[in-house]
Amino acid sequence: MSVKNSFLGFFLCLILSSGTSALAQAPSGGEPEPTAQAKPQKVVVVLAMHGEPPNDFPKDEFARFFALHARLHYAEGGDEALHRRYAELDAKIRGWPRTAENDPFHAASQRMAEQLRETTGLEVVVGFNEFCGPTVEEAIEEAVARKAETIIVVTPMMTPGGIHAEIQIPATVKQARERHPGLSIRYAWPFDPSEVAQFLAKRIHQESQESN
Repeated sequence: MSVKNSFLGFFLCLILSSGTSALAQAPSGGEPEPTAQAKPQKVVVVLAMHGEPPNDFPKDEFARFFALHARLHYAEGGDEALHRRYAELDAKIRGWPRTAENDPFHAASQRMAEQLRETTGLEVVVGFNEFCGPTVEEAIEEAVARKAETIIVVTPMMTPGGIHAEIQIPATVKQARERHPGLSIRYAWPFDPSEVAQFLAKRIHQESQESN
């Protein structure tokens, strides 16, 4: 199995262990009629990626963005005008047109989503934590618009302790659950460290074999 397929297989196992495989089971209370099968629920995956700024975004505006970020992060409260300017710059960065040349990470994220679609057979929507649109929140809303009955949010950020995977994404999922109380929205995280170690070990083994 290639490294790419093993990586996607790791995500597939994660999604299935989150309950997707049970969604199409027959209801309790007896075997279904031979000619009648329970309709599987529609599952949409939200692939939450980190996000990178486009390399052709004006450097002076990007410098102002980070200066505003620092002032708002470390200062108490903050002037309303500063918040507004920060939000405007954030929206401009996220809405900047992306190509494989100005944002290779965005292009790679789309390729990962396509491979995940092929591997799972599920619809996949990509959302980004920062610097790029759509946001994870917007991606969840896109999944809702696609008439999802279950939304599974998954991220390749595997290490505990990071602000995105451990704090920001769960907060976004919590808010989405509050907006859509009748919808099943699951966050397939954290990862089992032993599973991550096994995945990395495959890559290490491949490299050691190629170096011989």
